This record gives sequence, C-alpha cells and structure tokens, in this order.
Amino acid sequence: MAGAALKLTAPWRFVNLSLGRFSSIPSLRLHTAGSPMMGATVEQFEQAKNKLSTLKNDPGNEAKLKIYALFKQASQGPCNTPKPGMLDFVNKVKWDAWKSLGSISQEEARQQYCDLIGSLVVAEGGTSASLAAEPAGGGNKYETLMVTMEDKITTIKLNRPAKKNAITTEMYNDIMSALDQAAKDDSVLTVITGAGDFYCSGNDLSNFTKIPEGGLQEMAQRGGDLLRSYVKAYIDFPKPLVAVVNGPAVGISVTVLGLFDLVYATERATFHTPFSALGQSAEGCSSYTFPKIMGTAKASEMLLFNKKLTAVQACEVGLVTEVFPDSSFQTEVWTRLKAYAQLPPNSLALSKQLIRSAEKQRLHEVNDAEVERLTERWTSDECFNAVMSFFQNKAKL
Repeated sequence: MAGAALKLTAPWRFVNLSLGRFSSIPSLRLHTAGSPMMGATVEQFEQAKNKLSTLKNDPGNEAKLKIYALFKQASQGPCNTPKPGMLDFVNKVKWDAWKSLGSISQEEARQQYCDLIGSLVVAEGGTSASLAAEPAGGGNKYETLMVTMEDKITTIKLNRPAKKNAITTEMYNDIMSALDQAAKDDSVLTVITGAGDFYCSGNDLSNFTKIPEGGLQEMAQRGGDLLRSYVKAYIDFPKPLVAVVNGPAVGISVTVLGLFDLVYATERATFHTPFSALGQSAEGCSSYTFPKIMGTAKASEMLLFNKKLTAVQACEVGLVTEVFPDSSFQTEVWTRLKAYAQLPPNSLALSKQLIRSAEKQRLHEVNDAEVERLTERWTSDECFNAVMSFFQNKAKL
C-alpha cells in the first residue's frame, strides 16, 4: 500500500495521491461547513473547480480525498458503484471516501466542496469570496467572514478554518459590522455558523501578545471596550438569532449562546469555557444567562471548573435547543430554518423583543460588570502567568 497512488482526472491539479500515510490517519472526516442556501449554485461549483487548479501547495492526502468524494457526490450523487476488491487499494480508498458521504444531496455536496476549496484558498492567503453566495448588504466583503443572504436568511459564517475560527481583534469588529448589517437588511432570520470542522475556538490568544505602547493597562482597556461592544451587539440584535453549531465551540463563542434565540448543534459539537484555567472570568453575560438556563450547580461546573459539555449534555441542561446526527445535520437544520424564514417577519421580531424586554437592561448591566472584572483579570499576574503557561504547553506539542 505504501507505493499506491491515486489518479484524479481533470480538473484536478494534484493528480498523484500517495496512500502511504493513510494508516496513520485515525479518522477521515468528510464533512465541511454547510450552506445557508442548502447548496452552492452550479456556477459557484465551477468557480471552485477553477480555484482548485490555482493552489500552489499540495493540501495533503486527507483533503484530497475529501475533494474527490465531494466532487463525485456533487456530480453523480450518492455512491452507486460496486466496491473494489480488497487488493485494489487506491480505488477502495476512493470508494470508501465517496460512500462515507451517505445520502447528502448533490446541492449540499456542491456547497461543501466550495467551502473546502475556499478554505484551502484562504489558507494560502487568497480570498474565498468568489466561492460564496452573493454577499448581503450590497457587496460588503470581510476577510474572515462569509456573509450571505438567501431565502430570507442572513448567514454570518466564521471563515478561519485553518485556525479553528478563532476570533481576532479585527474579526470582532467584522462580526459586529455584519450583525449591524443583518439587523437592517430584508432578512427574517440571522444565522451564525462556522466554516470547516470547528464552530469557533474562542479568542485567538495572539490577541494577548499584541501589547501597545501604553502597556497591559491600555491593552486591557481596549479589550474591555471591544468586548463590551461585541456582547452589546448580541443583546440588542432585533431579529431572531440562530446559532448553527457545526463543531466544537470554546470560550466567547459558547458564552454568548445564552443571547441567541435558537441553538442547533451537530452531535459531535462540544462546549467549553476554560476561563479559570487561563486566569480569567466569565463573559458574554454567561454569569447571568448560564445559571438562569441550567441552574447554578451546572453553570458553576462550566464557568468555574472548566467542564466541557457534549452536545447532548448541553441540550439536556438547556444551552442547546436540539441536537442532530452529524450525517444529516446541515440538511435538517437548513430545511427547518428556511421554513421559519417564511413566517411573518414583523411578528417574529416584535415577539422576540417582547420576550427579551424584561431582562434587556439587566443584560447590559451584567455585561458591564463582567467587562470590568475581566479588565482587572487581564492585568493580573495570575492571568498573565496562566496565558504564558498555555503558550509554553502549546509549543511543546
């Protein structure tokens, strides 16, 4: 098997796929981020194929098998060819990859193909904007987001898959801008999701390494102002807001979930808020919303003692609305959201505002208190040492 090679026909750039390392790959995931449109257009699919030929770097065996399988699913539908013989190693691996996609539609496979190629393009420093649907709001472009509007749904997709969609300082501003744009557009619902296998890994900790001339105090003040504005954007958002959690979620991406109206998660998602491990404290209004949603004891397990919840556990305590099988996650969720988007928009928005009005002021007060505590934490020796320890341990891996 070490000498086997996979021949891929045009339009593939990487025509030889060595299979020598497959035995070292513990699991081959053939899912990428789903589509707000239930599938990319044929034109976008063709654009993605053309983009593939421009890549300079070999994306590796696993990515090439994903590309192959998604291309076959998008072009021909579910695998319907006989399984190759045991000794036909190359074709057997190709067949297994295609077969593992199951019954996902050709439209969804096209979108996953576009997302994957877009991620590879971005990883090489390019832009995946040409692979996305028409941007919402007159063509605004974001370097780290894909913002689309279709079927009365505005979707904000975090698009740093190579970094597990970790949020940089610039990305915070982009998300706030996208939320502001979505609040004013003609959509009925707004969705936040992630590209690739992660929903969001939380704060990009490199944010803590960019110390301005004013030192830690200035950095903490800037960070606190940014966080306050970021959480405020969720508190004040006027339309139904839905999280489509397509993979693991960490930190700020978890804490703000209490401010969403619906949270749908794939069964392989996890939810982790490791604040005390980093010498920090709760944010995103989670010090108020989590105890209210799940009770004080369960909230304390997460916020104080860094307990990571599975999707099923998060659903059991009320943080997640519903959990779906990973194989049908995108299809089931987007079918449901498209139906919701046909409901009267003013009725939805006004009803949401009634539900939230009783505690809106309280949420702003909690946000202010959390930010004040965090700015203190960020300038403490305890927090600094914990973050440095994290970087040192990460460097050893």
